[in-house]
Amino acid sequence: MIKKTKVSKKDISTWQEYLKNPIDIEDKDQFLKKSDLNNKRFKYDLHGYSLDNANKKVRELIFFCLKRKYKEILLITGKGIHSNTSKKDVYASEELSKLRYSVPDYIKTDLEISNHILSVSNADKNDGGEGAIIIRLKSL
Repeated sequence: MIKKTKVSKKDISTWQEYLKNPIDIEDKDQFLKKSDLNNKRFKYDLHGYSLDNANKKVRELIFFCLKRKYKEILLITGKGIHSNTSKKDVYASEELSKLRYSVPDYIKTDLEISNHILSVSNADKNDGGEGAIIIRLKSL
């Protein structure tokens, strides 16, 4: 990539217009989508989250979805094949350092959360397979 040293006025204007309405950038924190409301399934992508931040987000999502009467949460965790955390630390678990293993464990061990959960399972292949988790919620 060649870096421009001088940016034209046209480029600046185009960029400023784009910033007013960046329609092609997805907001990961945007909670409500009409398609999700119809399906009663909430979908969230945890790629890029640390273990601690992912657990906090999962807790937040579960209570958010309970209030809005969702029946399921589809969490995209990834397969962890690009994770190198366990290679850096000899005491780190190969499995528990990955979200696909640690998030279900966190849900099961937190009593406040687990009381609201019917099941936690791997997603079907068309929903992400081993790189995704389905959390089924109890009705309030």
